[in-house]
Amino acid sequence: MANDASPLLGALGICRKAGRLLHGYDRVEEAVVRGKAYLVLLACDASERTVQHMKDTCQGVVPCRVMPLSTGELRMLTPKPAAVFAVTDENFARLCAKHLTDSKKEESANG
Repeated sequence: MANDASPLLGALGICRKAGRLLHGYDRVEEAVVRGKAYLVLLACDASERTVQHMKDTCQGVVPCRVMPLSTGELRMLTPKPAAVFAVTDENFARLCAKHLTDSKKEESANG
């Protein structure tokens, strides 16, 4: 696991323990359509088709971001491997988005 992704993985773990993390394409899509999702996160190794469909579903409704984490690294959060996640709490969504931004800043500083 990449060191810069550890804070994001920790934030996702907190969301999961609080019951505010959904996983799986169908559950996430339903949450977006019903207005229950505040942030949609995609694994970095999600298929192009999944990424495009989820971004189309989220467009104008909720932010959809690709994480620097693979499905293998995210496996500890879910009973089955998943590439699509949704955070269903506004404050947890801000926390996760902050860690996404922080890891991008670190990448550009190191690059």
